[in-house]
Amino acid sequence: MHPFLAPDFHIRWSTLTPEHIEPDIRHALDLSKQDIEAICSQDLTTATYHSTFLALEQATEVLGRGWGRLQHLDSVNDNPAQREGLNKMLPEVSDFYSSIPLNARLWHAIKSVAASPSVASLTPVQQRFVGETLADFRQAGADLPPAQKLRIAAIDAELSKLTQAYAEHVLDSTNAWELIIDDEAKLAGLPDSAKAAAAANARAKAATADATANSTGDEYRPSAQRLTWRFTLHAPSMVPVMQHLHDDAIRRQMWEASTKVGAYGEYDNSPLVWQILQLRQEKAAILGHSHFADLTLQRRMAKNGRTALGFIEDLHARIHRTFLAEYRQLAHYKAAKTRQPETLLEPWQVGYWAERQRQDDYDFDEESLRPYFPVDGVMTGMFEIASRLFGIAIRKSDTVYLQPGSRSDTNETPETVEVWHPECAFYEIHDSASGAHLGSFYADWHPRESKRGGAWMNGLHTGALGEPHLGLIVGNLTPPVDGKPALLTHGEVETIFHEFGHLLHGMLSEVPVKSLSGTNVPWDFVELPSQIMENFCWDRQSLDLFARHYETDAPIPNSLFDKMMAARNYLSASVFMRQLAHAKLDLELHSHLDAYLGNDLDVVDREILADYRAPLNTETPSMARRFNHLFSDPTGYAAGYYSYKWAEVLDADAFTRFQSEGILNADTGRAFRQHILSQGNSTPPEELYRLFMGRDPQLDPLLIRAGLA
Repeated sequence: MHPFLAPDFHIRWSTLTPEHIEPDIRHALDLSKQDIEAICSQDLTTATYHSTFLALEQATEVLGRGWGRLQHLDSVNDNPAQREGLNKMLPEVSDFYSSIPLNARLWHAIKSVAASPSVASLTPVQQRFVGETLADFRQAGADLPPAQKLRIAAIDAELSKLTQAYAEHVLDSTNAWELIIDDEAKLAGLPDSAKAAAAANARAKAATADATANSTGDEYRPSAQRLTWRFTLHAPSMVPVMQHLHDDAIRRQMWEASTKVGAYGEYDNSPLVWQILQLRQEKAAILGHSHFADLTLQRRMAKNGRTALGFIEDLHARIHRTFLAEYRQLAHYKAAKTRQPETLLEPWQVGYWAERQRQDDYDFDEESLRPYFPVDGVMTGMFEIASRLFGIAIRKSDTVYLQPGSRSDTNETPETVEVWHPECAFYEIHDSASGAHLGSFYADWHPRESKRGGAWMNGLHTGALGEPHLGLIVGNLTPPVDGKPALLTHGEVETIFHEFGHLLHGMLSEVPVKSLSGTNVPWDFVELPSQIMENFCWDRQSLDLFARHYETDAPIPNSLFDKMMAARNYLSASVFMRQLAHAKLDLELHSHLDAYLGNDLDVVDREILADYRAPLNTETPSMARRFNHLFSDPTGYAAGYYSYKWAEVLDADAFTRFQSEGILNADTGRAFRQHILSQGNSTPPEELYRLFMGRDPQLDPLLIRAGLA
């Protein structure tokens, strides 16, 4: 009847078609409104925790299920009809969610129970849920007068529309560009793996175009037989070009195209950036805060924008001299190699000359690692590491892909799990000791034009105690080519481990209140489980469990491993500074908007990041126009991008316990599961960290690991 709302644990993706969006989401909205009205209209003299707080959590469960599935499909299988359906319902859904904390009758019911003596008899987790819910309501404007509540609701609705448009502009302008090369001589320097991928991409694109021409009745033109190579702005296509291709003009062409994502014509996000920032600032002011950063961070570990900005600026001061020295050295290296006078580098030259210098200095080419990182082998080894550390078992399930709208009950056996794309896989996680089914998840690793860029983890269903969770991990990694498995770079392996860390945080949660479960933690703590997993990509013992040659099953040779480790901190200050620059731009725009409003976005960007960028010959346009982390969601990572570095301090420090007690020490892993992965937001993050480490975090391990102490 309502496929988007179906309670099936194994989601029937082929039934989630555009014509169901409006009736399903509207039905879910009606159910949620009825449930909230029941909370409001009850006799408050007999109201309880279960009839208010728990009932409120349950009131939006069906809507959250349907809307979450739709938003997920929007991110992995975008199509015009689905996009139209989502955008039609977006204002109503946004209005509804905004109305919850602004509902005076609901707020009165919530406060009445919270003030009653019965709260004292609740469990500590239930009491935390009460406190967090009250704080959510107040932070959203529950105590405001009616006129200001209406304005907050209007702002939230407008932010939902603007941020959705921003994300669509980034995706569409990314897909609008391609580079076709038909002269192999121009590909000099490009690794064979990248050439093969580009040739396969060209063949696939031509086949799609031919099929489309046939189906629409257009004039059919057979694909050219001459070999061509197609490049796009998706990372697996672009990165090898920028690092390895000798042709300076082609690298420049690709760099210029990348800077225009979200920056021209109908895709220009410049006005949206300023509108989003102004609305966020207005919302913060209505809620009694100087700026959006203070509003957003008040219940995170940093507490306010000043602390977060101070954290970033302190790290900047520690590495700035090394950062500039690295750049000068690279410019000197290029001059020596080209026998030309030393000049400022162009932005499209930095990655290329950095890679050449690394190969010269360390005799190390990251491409030499690819054969040891077939994606399935990486996943299998990663599961083995997680099994040893956290006491879990992971197994792959049989899957089937069905065309949307084609499903019938006879299409597959009940045991077969349906997926949203043929490349998607499905796994189950069980507890090793009890055999209990803890959770299941989908994995979808390769790019396509209907899929937004980047990598992410998300939850589709939060299980109650004794009920499994359901989640997903998604990326845009090197695809398989010419019958070979997908062979990843080491950086892509880190991406898989990172997203899997997020997933474990969700799947291993044991919190009885769903709103406090899994990754529902303060944003500057949420990256700890993900980033700590990246450490296992660098240790010899853990690497040997997954870094195996796809043809021989041999581990990485010692000589290659030694080179990899020697080059680990190559240009580390530059990598470090890039993250700091993103965080600095984010915090400045969300803390001091009045100082920049009305100016050209590129001028503002250069002013804010004057000390955070290398002195390149050509100015780099602001990435704010394509900064999905900040602007493709009403909040997202806005005023929170510093969280990556904040959590990196935590992960580097916490990993010292693994290093001292044994990288694969089961007792250490179980302690991390017990104190971090299973606890969600049931306890303040500072306390959870102290339970695992026995002390507060220290900064030095991060600087030592990065070679910047």
